[in-house]
Amino acid sequence: MVLVTLVLGFMSVDAAAPARAQVNFDRIGGDYLRSPVRSGDPADCAMICERDKRCRSWTFSYPTLVEGAFCWLKSSVPQRSQSDCCISGVRGAGVIEPHIKGIEMSTDRSGGDYRSFEIKGKSGEDHCKAACTGDNKCRAWTYARPGYAGHEARCFLKKEIKPPRRKPGFISGVVR
Repeated sequence: MVLVTLVLGFMSVDAAAPARAQVNFDRIGGDYLRSPVRSGDPADCAMICERDKRCRSWTFSYPTLVEGAFCWLKSSVPQRSQSDCCISGVRGAGVIEPHIKGIEMSTDRSGGDYRSFEIKGKSGEDHCKAACTGDNKCRAWTYARPGYAGHEARCFLKKEIKPPRRKPGFISGVVR
């Protein structure tokens, strides 16, 4: 009986939790509109969905080497599938970035750079953070997804810790 009460208690907490967008997930299908997002901000895609009565869900695709960022509005809520290309959500779900210790999502620490380099591959922010951690001169780092600071992903190593500022497509951290 106690176990059933605990399970029901957790289920009610889950049901009361606010809807939020899913970072690194795509919702394939149900598309009726594809529009560019010049700002590169997934929150703008969520807002476009909110303003369109036909929209039930949305997917924001990050810029690629070939084209910029896009917002896909959907007339249904397709099942989500894991993908680094996108952020997806349902109508009413704002974009809430995950909180990971030592990682500042959608954050740029502009300035204080002493070195930058291109990164190819999928684990870009991990590679950037590791480069900073392994360099005694580095105090902070910023990773720019492909399409946000050039065609390729880019890592900026910093000798100074500058104030954080919200900037979609950027991930930062302080190591010392």
